[in-house]
Amino acid sequence: MTPQTQKVFFDELAGPFTGEELFDSLTDLVYFLKNARGQYVVVNQALVERCGFRHKSELIGRTADEVYPAPLGQSYRAQDDAVIRTGEPILNQLELQIYPGGNTGWCVTSKVPLRGRHGNVVGLVGISKDLHVTSETGEDYSSLAAVVRHIHGRYDQPLKIQDLANMAGLSTYQFEQRIRKIFAITAGQFIQKVRMDAAVRRLRETNDSIARIALDCGYAEQSSFTRQFKLTVGLSPARYRRLMAE
Repeated sequence: MTPQTQKVFFDELAGPFTGEELFDSLTDLVYFLKNARGQYVVVNQALVERCGFRHKSELIGRTADEVYPAPLGQSYRAQDDAVIRTGEPILNQLELQIYPGGNTGWCVTSKVPLRGRHGNVVGLVGISKDLHVTSETGEDYSSLAAVVRHIHGRYDQPLKIQDLANMAGLSTYQFEQRIRKIFAITAGQFIQKVRMDAAVRRLRETNDSIARIALDCGYAEQSSFTRQFKLTVGLSPARYRRLMAE
């Protein structure tokens, strides 16, 4: 779909499309839109119930630290502030979640900045997918969560599966199994996904050279980056960048 096709389609809509009705049908995933102050603007019903409220109106206008207990509320708020301040998304982050009754469990969270007409960040959109295991009856993913954060923070460096497994205190087999269970891909594919997500974002939002992006995304050679990018995205990096600029 070209930008012009998108514009024609969205111009035909009666109002802004938020996806609220669609996400209301999902009970194991919370969905939200927030403004530049980190305040909830749109939420789905699962988030309302997760926070112990009855109506969406009780959440609108509040920030995460005002609806979640400490320290997780402050952690979620800090995430929001970082996304809005830097314009950098948080993708597939493994983290604790609080459920009604005070039980804690694990979820996979992604938050992406929303930009205004002039390119400035005006808010964010996010989702958190439950893993259906509570800390009382299931696995503790704390060590794995630290490794996932390590991958997101150091994808520009060589990352060996054995080293990551050791960091998590797991065998290579156990590490692979847990990554598959959570993300439905292998550990190697997860690392590749993190690198490709960063590359796509840089190609779309910066004028950095492809060689610079390749190096910053963990590829020693531009040719290997180009091969992997084309295999993953279906286009060369240069073609993708031109298409996004049209």
